[in-house]
Order: sequence, then C-alpha cells, then structure tokens
Amino acid sequence: TRAELVDHLVRTRIAGDVATPRENNLSHYRKLANGDRHYWLGLELGDRWTDEQDVLAVMAERCGVSDDPHHREGQDTIDPELTVDALERTAAVLRKAAADRQRVLFATGHPGGLLDVHRATAEALRARGCEIVVIPDGLQADDGMVFQFGDVAMLERGATLWHTHSPEPMAAILDGLERAGRPLPELVMADHGWAGCAGQRGIEAVGFADCNDPALFLAEAEGTLQVTIPLDDHVLSPRYYDPLTAYLLDAAGLR
Repeated sequence: TRAELVDHLVRTRIAGDVATPRENNLSHYRKLANGDRHYWLGLELGDRWTDEQDVLAVMAERCGVSDDPHHREGQDTIDPELTVDALERTAAVLRKAAADRQRVLFATGHPGGLLDVHRATAEALRARGCEIVVIPDGLQADDGMVFQFGDVAMLERGATLWHTHSPEPMAAILDGLERAGRPLPELVMADHGWAGCAGQRGIEAVGFADCNDPALFLAEAEGTLQVTIPLDDHVLSPRYYDPLTAYLLDAAGLR
C-alpha cells in the first residue's frame, strides 16, 4: 500500500532523513545557479536559474528539502509523499507506453543502486509488447564504452560499471541510432545526465534524482522532463528499491 511504501522509504532512508547532507545540497544548487554545466546534467538552463534561492524553492516544492535558507548544514530531507506522488505520475507514463507499445530506452548512471529498477521495468514493458531499444555496438563516451546489460545502458571503464552524471553517454546512443538510420526512442527512463540529455533533445523522459541533483527537478518544472522522482539514488542495499519498483509496476498495471 501507499502507507507501507512511505514507511519503507523512510526506514531505508530512500526518502525522509537521507544521507546527503544539507551543505552538499546547497553547494550543488549554488554551482548550478553559477552556470557550472556539470550540474546541468545535459540540460540547457540558460539564464533562467541564476538565483540559488529560486533553485532551493523548486527543490523544496518538488523534492521536499528544507525551504529554510538559513538551514546551512546538517540533516536534509526528501519528502516520501512526493516520492510516491512522482511514482504514480510515472506509472501513468508507463501505462500509456504499454498501451501504445512504444519504443523505450533505459539507462542509468547509478548501476550500484538503480540498475534493477530499470531492468525490471524494461522486462515488464517488453511483456506488454513494447520495444526495448537495443543500443548500437561500439559506442564510446567519456573515456569509456557505452554498453547495455539487462536492457539497461550504462558506462563501462576497465570492466567496471561506472557512476556518472555525464550526458555524453546518452548523446552517444542517440547519435549512434541516427547514424544507423534507426528510430529514436519514444520514451527514456533514466537518471542524471542520461535523462537530462534525452529530455533536452525533445524525447519524453522520466528521471530519478537525488536531493543534490536539482537540474532534473528544474527540467520537470519547465516541462522538459515528464516526471522527476525524488529519492536517494544509492542507499545501503539495491534490494531496498524492490518495494518501490513493485509499487510502480503495480500502479502502471504491469504486474
């Protein structure tokens, strides 16, 4: 149930009192506002978010961090109710994808946390007739290779799956599909720069984002992303995300 999921999110610190400290959140909001493109996650924000207090206001509204500008360090939060609200909005996107048998691409910059969330969702959509996009071979980005495991695209370096915020791996996939004369995905489900890049290129996208990654929340506020789901994207065990995945798939009618 929704109440059980909210309780689980808080107990596992996927939401509620999360591990990401307040000072890290504010530092990232400031760097985004100052134009540091590393924190734009593949989006083109122009001069629309140059006041870090505006960024904080969006993060308080859409992620559930403290809206107190004088709270500068210590504990910060993600509102679990906002997490579940976003999961339900995502379920509506997935329900439409299944009904229309869309081409869907999955990717993650957080393979240690979110890989199985994406994999299970891809499997459920394929069972309903969706085409899960197979990426071209030989793609390179950021001194690594862009590979696909369990239907999910990731960055690999030195036989290791890589944590990355970069939009370049997604750009490599989309450019590679165009070079091969293959259709682009109709929907992307991803995180970090993988989601930001897809949304910026006009593809419908859903993204997971932590409270120190404000760009995707700004993109949802501007309509560039369909949904941004607030959560801690790398908690103690990847199994902690299983109830979240089950709730999402159930709400989408995919279980």
